[in-house]
Amino acid sequence: MALRHADIMTVPTTGASAKTAGYDKLSFKGVKASHRMADDDLQSLNKYKTRINNVARRHRVDPALLGGITSRETRSGNYHKNGWSDDGTCFGLMQVSNIWHKPRGAWDSEEHLNQATEILIYMIDAIDKKFPHWNAQLRLKGALAAYNAGPDKVVDENIDKYTFDRDYANDVIARAQRFKQHGY
Repeated sequence: MALRHADIMTVPTTGASAKTAGYDKLSFKGVKASHRMADDDLQSLNKYKTRINNVARRHRVDPALLGGITSRETRSGNYHKNGWSDDGTCFGLMQVSNIWHKPRGAWDSEEHLNQATEILIYMIDAIDKKFPHWNAQLRLKGALAAYNAGPDKVVDENIDKYTFDRDYANDVIARAQRFKQHGY
């Protein structure tokens, strides 16, 4: 199956910032921290593996990428209140914003994963169009930043300039790479 984005294993990444690593009380940051958090989330993520694989295949995206977003957004379903973020603005495993979208399906459903993946695909297409001169790896990181902050907030190659904790795309890629190593 031809993916609609770069091979995640070829994407350079700096991983999690010290702030993101600090949420888990890790004394280190970077790819090592992202991998540790992914490892901690793997068992929970595996509960959704069939749904993630179904959606990934349908939309021609790497299931590890969906796993990386799910790990970052909800720690693979472990941090939410009845599917909602603490402030009540985002819903589901991949945290779809109710400011911009009407969330579909149960918080852990394939329907929800479909909607979130459609939003990711929209961001992939938007960044591909906005930055056609960027290589495929940078465009994928740009799409992840856009998934978090919106396409207007991706303005240059400093991808995470406007993302949460200024590391969203790099952390998601590092987590996704770890999930790929674990069979996603």
